[in-house]
Amino acid sequence: MRRASTRWSVASALLGLTTLLLSGLTTAPTANAAPPGTGTVDLGPNVKVFDPSMPTSEIRAVVDAVYAQQVDAEMGTGRYALLFKPGVYGSAAHPLIVKVGYYTEVAGLGASPGDVTINGHVDVYNRCLAPDNCIALNNFWRSLSNLTINVMGETGCLASANFWAVSQAAPMRRVDVRGGNLSLMDYCTAGPQYASGGFIADSRTEFVINGSQQQFLVRDSAVGGWSNAVWNQVFAGVQGAPAQSFPKPPYTTLATNPASRERPYLWVDDSGTWQVFVPAPRTESSGPTWTAAPTAGRSLPLAEFFVASPNTPLVKIDAALAQGRNLLLLPGVYSVDRTLDVKRAHTVVLGLGLPTLTSAGGVVPLQIGDVPGVDVAGIMLDAGPAGSPALLRVGTGRGGPGKDRKASDPANPTALQDVFFRIGGPHAGSATVALEVDSDHVILDDIWAWRADHGVPGSFGWTVNPSDTGVVVRGDDVTATGLFSEHFKKENVIWSGERGRTVFFQNEFPYDPPNQAAWQHDGILGYAAYKVADTVQNHELWGGGAYIYTNVDPTLHATHGFEVPVTPGVRMHDLLTVSLNHAGTIDHVVNDVGDPVTPDMVGVPSYVVSYP
Repeated sequence: MRRASTRWSVASALLGLTTLLLSGLTTAPTANAAPPGTGTVDLGPNVKVFDPSMPTSEIRAVVDAVYAQQVDAEMGTGRYALLFKPGVYGSAAHPLIVKVGYYTEVAGLGASPGDVTINGHVDVYNRCLAPDNCIALNNFWRSLSNLTINVMGETGCLASANFWAVSQAAPMRRVDVRGGNLSLMDYCTAGPQYASGGFIADSRTEFVINGSQQQFLVRDSAVGGWSNAVWNQVFAGVQGAPAQSFPKPPYTTLATNPASRERPYLWVDDSGTWQVFVPAPRTESSGPTWTAAPTAGRSLPLAEFFVASPNTPLVKIDAALAQGRNLLLLPGVYSVDRTLDVKRAHTVVLGLGLPTLTSAGGVVPLQIGDVPGVDVAGIMLDAGPAGSPALLRVGTGRGGPGKDRKASDPANPTALQDVFFRIGGPHAGSATVALEVDSDHVILDDIWAWRADHGVPGSFGWTVNPSDTGVVVRGDDVTATGLFSEHFKKENVIWSGERGRTVFFQNEFPYDPPNQAAWQHDGILGYAAYKVADTVQNHELWGGGAYIYTNVDPTLHATHGFEVPVTPGVRMHDLLTVSLNHAGTIDHVVNDVGDPVTPDMVGVPSYVVSYP
């Protein structure tokens, strides 16, 4: 949870930006649940499938009802997918306005984003916790993908842009925003209007208003301009991105993205057959996959997927995976008391509406074997009250340095896209590690590991939701694009594999260490946000931020934001640390380099442009 003063929170500056942006702008029926072409498959009541023949008013009634339920359901159990079949929705006279709340996926069902057009808006606004406290800081767990928004409709300030005011775990993918601006902050609702995102990939937009977003990653996209930076705005393979200028302003810009594999997606062909498209991996890429030619990859009939709901016995899900079936998880919360094992190469595990796998009895809910080309996308994993050693394991970790390297394939990497981890929040939970990666050649794309700093009373606290580390990477040649890991009790990321690469890292230290004695080790105060093991010879990171806010004991220190071995092959680019809300000190940015940030310098970063 982000506090009000964690932003560039000078009211006059924000008001001035809003004025500048606005002055310069130009200008319930039941939806189908069992789609045709899927045989006996039933996608259930929480998957709403819309057809362009439906009147806009009928679609609006359904989406408004979902939004009313989900807008404040931050720790709730409702999960929804709103799917639009190919066609045009809304018009200038009757625009379609879709507002997106928690645990809601909005997606087009075309082969290309241009196959589904919404004339109107798909918006996320500030959440008003009180009349004078409207923020996007906790606008987590939702998504938008695979469609075109032709911005029109609304009145006054709300007509000035399509608003996607989100924070972590709220990706935008394969979206074409036309006819108006895209704003990543909500400057229309009451203040203070802070935001803490975020992630955009494989998209094309017109002008983007960053506004109060303290950090953001855009990769493999095209933008028609970018308004401003706050602390850590990162672009990789983005046409039209601002030039490299970190730290004044703090833009980190890579001409290409080192490695990517776009998220699989549902689509419906001309015969009405439902399929899942699995994009091919790319290296050193730039721009969207779909603007110059159709996205490269393979299409799998939905008939090749085992479709599961929270009522499906786990033994049946595990048996389907053992038989080599792909897996489609419908919206809902799954209690998982036995590990679901993915053992076949090229298996796809795809979630609809952010299905959540909650560990029961201390199990590891999901494990991927030593096989290449697996794709896991669009799911959440929650810790349960009985401690788990991990929530997701990629690779078995057997064999150590001499393990069989044939199990991985650099041309066909395993990928995790939009996979989110949670320890605490809706309920108390415990896990030693959220994500462990032991396989080589893995892509981690939009990962948020979160040890809860807020939630249902009794679900969070130093001894209530213990977890040591968010992400542990032991595999070689692992690439992370959009790595968020927050509030873990020890190092938030530990990386011991060789030739690892991270494009964009965001962290907050734990808020709740009771005292310095509880948060130190080996003569070092606190723990590093991002730790590269001393044995590593080659590693590279671009655009990393570590923030401290220790509200239980504001006097706490962390000696280092980042800890890395001092060797020519380990290179850090564009790092920063920040102290928030008059609580906590980080003595150095990376190792013993970089000025301290203290409670007296709220929101003022300390930068290191290059290390060593």
